[in-house]
Amino acid sequence: MRKTAFLLLIFCINMIQAQQKSDNGSNPFFTEFSTVHNTIPFDKVENRHYEEAIDRGMELQNKEIEAIVSCADAPTFENTIVALERSGADLNRVLGTFYPILSALSDDELMEISLRVSAKLSQHSTGISLNEGLWKRIRQVYEGRDKLDLSPEENMLLETTYDGFARQGAELQGAARDSYRELSAKLSDLTTKFGQNVLKELNTYEIWLTADDLAGLPSSSVEAAALAAKEKGREGEYLFTLSQPVYMAFMKYSDRPDLREKFYRMYNSRNTKGEYSNIGIMTEIADTRRQIANLFGKPTYADYKLEKTMAETPANVNKLLKQLAEAYRPAQLREFAEIESFASEREGRLVKLKPWDYSYYANKLKEAKYKYDEEELRPYFELNNVIDGVFGLATRLYGLQFAYNPDVAVYHPDVKAYDVKDSDGKFIGVLYTDFFPRESKRPGAWMTNFREEWITENGDSVRPHVSIVMNFTKPTDSKPSLLTPYEVETFLHEFGHALHGLLAETKYSSLSGTNVYRDFVELPSQFNENYLTQKEFLDGFAKHYKTGEPIPQALVDKIIDTSQFGAGYSCLRQLAFGLADMAWHMTDSPVADPVKFENEAIAPVSMFEEVDGCVFSPQFSHIFSGGYAAGYYSYKWAEVLDADAFSVFLKNGLFDKATADSFRKNVLTRGGTEHPMTLYKRFRGQEPSIDALLERDGVKAPAQSPELPQPINSAKD
Repeated sequence: MRKTAFLLLIFCINMIQAQQKSDNGSNPFFTEFSTVHNTIPFDKVENRHYEEAIDRGMELQNKEIEAIVSCADAPTFENTIVALERSGADLNRVLGTFYPILSALSDDELMEISLRVSAKLSQHSTGISLNEGLWKRIRQVYEGRDKLDLSPEENMLLETTYDGFARQGAELQGAARDSYRELSAKLSDLTTKFGQNVLKELNTYEIWLTADDLAGLPSSSVEAAALAAKEKGREGEYLFTLSQPVYMAFMKYSDRPDLREKFYRMYNSRNTKGEYSNIGIMTEIADTRRQIANLFGKPTYADYKLEKTMAETPANVNKLLKQLAEAYRPAQLREFAEIESFASEREGRLVKLKPWDYSYYANKLKEAKYKYDEEELRPYFELNNVIDGVFGLATRLYGLQFAYNPDVAVYHPDVKAYDVKDSDGKFIGVLYTDFFPRESKRPGAWMTNFREEWITENGDSVRPHVSIVMNFTKPTDSKPSLLTPYEVETFLHEFGHALHGLLAETKYSSLSGTNVYRDFVELPSQFNENYLTQKEFLDGFAKHYKTGEPIPQALVDKIIDTSQFGAGYSCLRQLAFGLADMAWHMTDSPVADPVKFENEAIAPVSMFEEVDGCVFSPQFSHIFSGGYAAGYYSYKWAEVLDADAFSVFLKNGLFDKATADSFRKNVLTRGGTEHPMTLYKRFRGQEPSIDALLERDGVKAPAQSPELPQPINSAKD
């Protein structure tokens, strides 16, 4: 097509957008944000704006799609694929705000809005994917791709667009097409309800204890519980919740086995009964996904989902999980034997580990063996110092600079925004940090984008706005926020995701940053975690919050020495999640007994006897309301990659510039523009093996370590 014709189509789309924007009223989402770096004007956004803006955004995108379909010129890459990629700017602007806020600052009104718009958005998305005129143009461009002179990124955009439509029912006809519409809408509603139930029930738990119940708990936990009670008007009592940092600390330190059991049973029986039960919902989700897969000729959802991953098939995933289970089971058995022997001697009776005992006795053994107590390290990990250290890691590796910008509006007083610049002063993007738990925030930790990176048709680089959200220990009246090494590791992890988003240098937003295969997305995040055990890194920021004394070498040695402690338990625990996920999505019929189903799925890696009423699937948001369905294995898959990648830095130097530049150029900047194995091999020079992971975890590698499943070799160099 002549360039003028393409420009005419873009002009038409821009006119549609301008027409919509001309009637902006008081809704801030109706126009481009006229703020610092075009950041979201959170001080002007109200709940009532979201649904109106979402409805308007869908209406606008439908007009843009119609302009593409009705274009008189023959379909080309520019007037069809690129035009589709550029459509929906207004809708993306509001959704890029709404969903991150729904996770980080939700309330009943937002949840109700979410329930209403989820069905409409599902119908909107399905309407686009099942638009026969649009599909006809996409297919025509795709079928003539051999005659097009496309760059690797352009070719990937064409491939992902075609595959995305084909995998969303574009080729379905008649009753199958109608079924797909219905199932997609149903699935959207179910996953939304699942996630909301997890958050709503978690917020109902208030566990009131007295001073007699606090034996063994560190002062940070006691002070936080006292503050929480005081805020509820019950001074002199202690309020505990089941938020992750509170729960983990209680299970690790409480000397009261009866209370540890109580907490464990409450935590692991959430969403199994009552108003917020997910038992029926998760069964429906799994079966709805199975039915969708059947429409595409796949026996299970896992077969359907894994086609576009590095693993490619369920067999390859299960092969990896089995390899790791066999490698780590002996280590786990040795660990349990040592812990039970230690606990029995300590208690003066025979102790057989229960699941609520593991963290407690493992921590006591760690203290005895290494004189190691995470609480002893907290004073050296004051949050502001950790921020300097984690940001400093990006400075030393990639030359990035971070400057707090008070002029950027934020959505909560706890949130801070930073300008990120390259070593030459070039603007990279905006990073938001949100560290502390609150009732309006879901548990866990995550990174998200308010805006993706991309390049306009004029060649201007639209820089990303990225947020990292966590649930760290809050400061109290007497202490600042002091982190455990685990919390520092979590920060490093999410910051790795943030760098993947911030450093993106791609032409198309759908291929930018973390828009990569699910089993590749955790590489940058888990790679960062390796630095926690490196003295050269810790020496740069870990200092006592009162005295300013650098962390002693003895404590650094303890972090290093204990990094392998419990590796067998940790691995099998992750494998249990992965096996459950695969089981739920490899079913070829509805699950009749979810509890029995989960227990049978994780039996190969089970470490404890079953506890009546305790299952994790009803709270497993990653797979039932997040994006990890048939993909939770990717954490272990990425561990293989990150250990292998970090071995290059261990060889060449932790902050070796050439190695860091190669990792940035070939992994962090390229997003999903090429097959991930192609990108990884360009950095590494070869495919990964599990050797580095086994060595890092202290698990003896076999004489000839098995390679990763063969299909990942299919990527072209």
